[in-house]
Amino acid sequence: MPSPSSPIHPPTPKRLGFFSRLLDDAPAGERYRLVAEQIAHAEALGFDSAWVAQHHFHEHEGGLPSPLVFLAHVAARTHRIRLGTGIITLPLENAVRVAEDAIVLDLLAGGRLDVGVGTGGTPESFAAFGHDSEDRSALFARQLAVLRNAWAGQPLPGGDMLYPAAQQLLGRIWQATFSVAGGTRAGLAGDGLMLSRTQPRPGDAPDASLSALQNPIIDAYLAALPAGTTPRIVGSRSLFVADSRKEALRLADTGLRRAAARFAALAAAPGSAPRLGPDAPLEQLITAYDGHVGTPEDVIASLRADTTLERVTDLVFQAHSIDPPHAAILRSIELTATEVAPALGWVPRHAPTATPRTALPQPASEPA
Repeated sequence: MPSPSSPIHPPTPKRLGFFSRLLDDAPAGERYRLVAEQIAHAEALGFDSAWVAQHHFHEHEGGLPSPLVFLAHVAARTHRIRLGTGIITLPLENAVRVAEDAIVLDLLAGGRLDVGVGTGGTPESFAAFGHDSEDRSALFARQLAVLRNAWAGQPLPGGDMLYPAAQQLLGRIWQATFSVAGGTRAGLAGDGLMLSRTQPRPGDAPDASLSALQNPIIDAYLAALPAGTTPRIVGSRSLFVADSRKEALRLADTGLRRAAARFAALAAAPGSAPRLGPDAPLEQLITAYDGHVGTPEDVIASLRADTTLERVTDLVFQAHSIDPPHAAILRSIELTATEVAPALGWVPRHAPTATPRTALPQPASEPA
């Protein structure tokens, strides 16, 4: 127990983020318009950050190959919300060009950029860039070193130095990982840690909870973090909130079975347990794909059971793999900001500028 004279420091309020893989059921240009609107809506409701993922080629996995270009567009129509990449697949990029594009975007956005990086990308994507997926870890380490050196103002090969200067971005790097070793790597570097909304289960522990896999990553990260460095930990989660549990489950049934069918067509990674297929009962699919679905009361209860979230600094929610229609995503953002996130320790830093709607119209009946 602290002595009466010991200062008591209240826990730092968590930040709230919105995340998108840009998977709205629409052509590419419309996807970009819809997600830009979703991010603007999140800002108006007080969200602290918005993150977008990068994916090459596979439009059912992700709809955005150029996240910094997209975020430049979003920066022009927002004012306060921080903008992040979650993630740039660094092994497939020219690190010097990433360094240049990122600093230009950060300057245009008024210092609002966070840069999440990782080894990601489906194995098939590497060949088009002249790389082998087996080399992703070595490629990532090499590219991240170039990125850091460029932002630090170190001479690049040939002697040139990055312009504009970008040292401020060195403190805004985040590393995504599925592994304890990755948590150690991010901690040693003093970077932020990004934890995924879901991840493969080991073959010998197919029913392990997501927190059982991710708490050891946080432990390794914190143990490796240099003394005096403030932890930065994103906990991303699949969240879909609706005004009625029936409507939430109806949309989840469509989206999760669609996602499960795609996973069923893929071979499990070596050492990983296979994922449930599309014919499994809905509640099992929600559990297997680490979803939080239902009314605000439903999802607050399920999120509170996730012990990882007690330890993160940033709660970041995405509607994947439910991927409901645009209007339902907007309503989920509203319910998250007004009911769910405050129950989990989020305190708005800015007054909302949007008024949530009362509810979405509900279908009159299910089709026969």
